[in-house]
Amino acid sequence: MPIQRDFTLDPADTERLANLAGPFDAHLRLIELRLGVEIANRGNVFRVSGDDEHAVAQAERFLRQLHDDAADEALDEHAIHLRLGAFAGDEPAPVAVGDYAPQDVAVRVKRGTLRGRGDNQRKYLHAIATHDINFGVGPAGTGKTFLAVAMAVDALNQSRVQRVILVRPAVEAGEKLGFLPGDLTQKVDPYLRPLYDALYEMLGVEKVARLLERNVIEIAPLAYMRGRTLNDAFVILDEAQNTSIEQMKMFLTRLGFGSTAVITGDLTQIDLPKHQKSGLKDAVEVLRGVEGVSFTFFEARDVVRHPLVARIVNAYEARDAANGQA
Repeated sequence: MPIQRDFTLDPADTERLANLAGPFDAHLRLIELRLGVEIANRGNVFRVSGDDEHAVAQAERFLRQLHDDAADEALDEHAIHLRLGAFAGDEPAPVAVGDYAPQDVAVRVKRGTLRGRGDNQRKYLHAIATHDINFGVGPAGTGKTFLAVAMAVDALNQSRVQRVILVRPAVEAGEKLGFLPGDLTQKVDPYLRPLYDALYEMLGVEKVARLLERNVIEIAPLAYMRGRTLNDAFVILDEAQNTSIEQMKMFLTRLGFGSTAVITGDLTQIDLPKHQKSGLKDAVEVLRGVEGVSFTFFEARDVVRHPLVARIVNAYEARDAANGQA
């Protein structure tokens, strides 16, 4: 049964409350996502509800603190992000992603409402909603990329971000971008087809084309990310197993205020030269346990494609395990 807290923020100043809530309650929606609660209000009377008593208490404390700040300062999303970051730093370290029952995250897309199938997908969606950097690691068909794109579309529709940036290393069995015809976007298009397919399913082809024209959705090869700082963006790095250690570090340090990054990859399908270590594998080793970074590890049982795909993944894993013991 959900836990509820009702409280009043005094004084009942309309301008102050509007400053706290943000345009179309955008600040409240951001707090909901980061703290894993639901917030409702009528004027200065607030109700916070959720499954976790600690999170509900956190949200009340944060809203009271924000109400005090709203008297003297014009709040925007950057200010809310900064305060949430500082607020989280004053709290005990969160429980590891794999050790809690995640809150159900419903993503609104063109075809309806999307929810995670199975524990790992639910944990993945919850992690993306509550962390700024997220890794989804596992075999093909587990929904890593599709769910990341769904969260990006939802963030764009809710105006929590200003743009979506799709990034992929162009490493596919030895081909190089220069040999492909066309301009930069046309060269990279074949590598980003899975991301396009997910976007088309959620937004429709015409809307995707319009957003691409306006650079609201941006396609960027990983090599072109150096030197950029990405603010108010939802950034997806797909096929991250094909990044070098240097490329992965470069990508992770591009993140600016108000941005979310999701890195997806399958460590069993690395196309790098044999002597080169995958940046994704290295990041898993280096960043595990770093606060603010989430890891979701998918397994063959999470595959949501044809049932044969899960059996194929299991067969390859069994063969690799046998070879490792030999």
